[in-house]
Amino acid sequence: MTGNGSEKRRRARRAGLRAETAAVWFLRCKGYRIEAKNLRTPLGEIDIAARRGGTLAIVEVKRRADAADLGSAVTAAQQRRLVNAAGWLLSARPALARLTVRFDVVLVAPGRLPLHLPNAWQA
Repeated sequence: MTGNGSEKRRRARRAGLRAETAAVWFLRCKGYRIEAKNLRTPLGEIDIAARRGGTLAIVEVKRRADAADLGSAVTAAQQRRLVNAAGWLLSARPALARLTVRFDVVLVAPGRLPLHLPNAWQA
């Protein structure tokens, strides 16, 4: 039945959106200004683009049911897509291109505060 699969996808999407909302509030509490959220570009999606001072963080949000699964959450292919999507964002919004760009990850697991990993990888 296709109903079961589509219901699982809907639940996963809702859980992902809740994780992204938690990450946004967490970053705001740390002094970041959210420049974009759930930004779909021709080259990929950026979960969050957040600015603090002269730095623009391109943030990938990962939610896992178990905190033990959070360590390997972003694959090399996902990193490449984020780098390409960030390039698109910077060309579309030149004011952001003057900032130092880095790639962060916010890990979200039930019953825990989000874990922010600044500069999770180099482009």
